[in-house]
Amino acid sequence: MLTDKAQVVVIGGGATGTGILRDLALRGISGILVEQGDLAHGTSSRFHGLLHSGGRYAVKDKDAARECIEENLILRRIAPNCIELTGGIFIQLPEDDPEYTKRWISSCAEAGIDCEETDVQQLIKVNPVLSPDIIRAFKVPDAAVDGFRILWGNVNSARRYGAKVLTYHQLSAIHQGGGRVTGVEVTNLLSGDKINIECQMIINAAGAWAKEVAALAGLEVNVIKDKGTLVAYNHRLTNTIVNRLRTPGDGDIFVPHGTITIFGTTSVTVDDPNCTKPGHGEVRELIELGKQMMPGLDDYRLIRAFAGVRPLYQEGNIGGGRSVTRNFALLDHQKRDGLAGMVSIVGGKFTTFRLMAEKTVDMVASHIGIAAPCRTAEEPLITPVDEQLLERGVKVFGIPGAKKAADRLGDSFVEVVEMAEKEPEKQRIFCECEVVSLAEINHAAQNGDSFTLGDIRRKTRMGMGTCQGTFCSYRTLGALREYKQFNGNHKLYLTKFLQKRWKGMRPVLWGQQLREAQLSTGIYSSLFAMERMK
Repeated sequence: MLTDKAQVVVIGGGATGTGILRDLALRGISGILVEQGDLAHGTSSRFHGLLHSGGRYAVKDKDAARECIEENLILRRIAPNCIELTGGIFIQLPEDDPEYTKRWISSCAEAGIDCEETDVQQLIKVNPVLSPDIIRAFKVPDAAVDGFRILWGNVNSARRYGAKVLTYHQLSAIHQGGGRVTGVEVTNLLSGDKINIECQMIINAAGAWAKEVAALAGLEVNVIKDKGTLVAYNHRLTNTIVNRLRTPGDGDIFVPHGTITIFGTTSVTVDDPNCTKPGHGEVRELIELGKQMMPGLDDYRLIRAFAGVRPLYQEGNIGGGRSVTRNFALLDHQKRDGLAGMVSIVGGKFTTFRLMAEKTVDMVASHIGIAAPCRTAEEPLITPVDEQLLERGVKVFGIPGAKKAADRLGDSFVEVVEMAEKEPEKQRIFCECEVVSLAEINHAAQNGDSFTLGDIRRKTRMGMGTCQGTFCSYRTLGALREYKQFNGNHKLYLTKFLQKRWKGMRPVLWGQQLREAQLSTGIYSSLFAMERMK
């Protein structure tokens, strides 16, 4: 059996887990992160991509609202390449309670959220897709955030300071002795190999799987699993985020991302953290709600639906849904359960992941006698790409390709540019929708932590555009034949990738998207003799 050692083992490779790993590394605390899949395969990549201003929580949860606006401003400063400054608006429709609007305005002021009323007619003129029945509208500092870029920024930053990441490794045991944890056993899901990791502390940052992780230590953590379904439109419906000005509910947020718009979400309590299959009925209900804000939604093409499971926490709460706080809870299992060396961080939102990481590492550092302060609010997540390097990128990838690649890659952009300069054939664009080059695909494959086409997708956005991988997936697989991890059954690699894309397309198969799916089916049935799975 293989062995390793670190001061801290972090369980969970989402925004919070990778944020914790970075914070540990910047304080000089050795850490190993363990993730059962690829990074960002869970909740942190299955949300609407809204960097909250806090406006959504201003009335119900002022503490959460204040945390959101503070973290919003910090992330804008340390990770500008991961954020699009779209701004946001809250709109009040005739059926919405005007008394709620009054409370919301005063609550925003109390939480420190800039809230400015704007002219409704001018707003509709600029955004004609909006309902002409809007009564009042207010600007807030919302923004759109790319969860994949944030996570990889965290990991790359942590690795520069010596941290380790084990993807496709599942926690199989938590070792204890003398009333404290002493280490963990993890299993490599690709090879079956087991690794014993000796450590002083374990941080349970497994999100929707936090209950299952705690159970391995004989502990109980009541995580409420709340599934939210969203849809993606093949259009940038507005240039600003649109929120419904009412008590938070289903179908009240539109978020523009690049050339598409994400709309959601729902709230349904589920038992299984893997329950991420969106239903046709849920999608139809969402659209009907969305049409109250944007009446012409039926005229726009849907490209997919997807769902994520929110890990909500409320001590003693046996219910779920919108009544449960979206704030986070940090559990010290030494004080709570008598087991030293283990903490759990549960609940919260993507917007506050850095704060959650800071509070968690503050607790862990105090337990192991480390006094180093948190630096994650000051040190940039990624070094900005300088103009000279960007100009070199433009020469090999063109203007849009260079800009998108620089934003996605950050510090690694120089490696991809140099690869394309040395080998001109790698300048070729393999994914036209997201403008992903062969050089970028090769870079993702050669780092040693990509084992499926889905892993390449999460790192590059290949296959996430309007064609949903119809044209770029087989090109990419052909280009990956030189890497040993892709030397297996090529048809199986392709089938698994396409089936994941199909999972999201199936609930929206009507109109233009149905025609797109028929084209995709025809291509793969004729060129590759593949059959569509149920």
